[in-house]
Amino acid sequence: MTHTLQITRPRDGVVVVQLDRPERLNAINQTMQTELAQTLAELGTDRSVHAVVLTGSGRGFCSGIDLRNFGPDVPEDTAPVLERMRFQERMAALPEAIRQLPQPVVAAVNGPCVGAGFALFLASDIRICSAAASFGNAAILLGLSGAEMGMSYHLPRIVGTSVAADWMLTGRTVSADEAERRGLVSEVVEPDALIDRALELATLIAGHAPLGVQLTKRALQLNTDADSLSSALELENRNQVITHATDDAAARRKKWSS
Repeated sequence: MTHTLQITRPRDGVVVVQLDRPERLNAINQTMQTELAQTLAELGTDRSVHAVVLTGSGRGFCSGIDLRNFGPDVPEDTAPVLERMRFQERMAALPEAIRQLPQPVVAAVNGPCVGAGFALFLASDIRICSAAASFGNAAILLGLSGAEMGMSYHLPRIVGTSVAADWMLTGRTVSADEAERRGLVSEVVEPDALIDRALELATLIAGHAPLGVQLTKRALQLNTDADSLSSALELENRNQVITHATDDAAARRKKWSS
């Protein structure tokens, strides 16, 4: 039972994780932080789950951290540095947990996607949005660093350093059209078609051999930072040899050749 998330399994092998605080545009409070961390940990060890859809309820994806009422564990600005560091590390662990999931994550952004929500979105593998979506890095507007929760790692790799610097230093709102033009999302769809499209993508992924999918996800992550083509090929070659020897791959080859 979760109080801030809706967890559903609408298709075989597909789990939808819906942030569910619509009255606060799904802002992350202490309960959601805890429940999301626990849910991601559980999904990572669930062998029946082959793809995950991450979205928000109501008219927003996630408006970031709930500054008005996070909960008792948020430190004051006068708290010891180590206490404030531990809080920041707990928040930063959320996008890291998404990235570390063995299953691919399809982020479906239905509305405002800001701050910590933007970080969750960036850590996902496939990113789509509705025409009503908007994106922003809010921390810089609050007098904080615009680089938080993995944004300075993920965003330049997705849209390039100049565009990332523009968005992170200005804190301006980015529309769905600009997001698509810059490659932040792979697709913009009408609002009423968003979840169906996300489920379609997740279902396609879930229909493939799980090991092949998971090794593809890891190769994409690691080879984005590969220091040479030779290093990238070494990993790819190893993955192909491993997957080739599985019963699942043998059955699929037989089906294709028949």
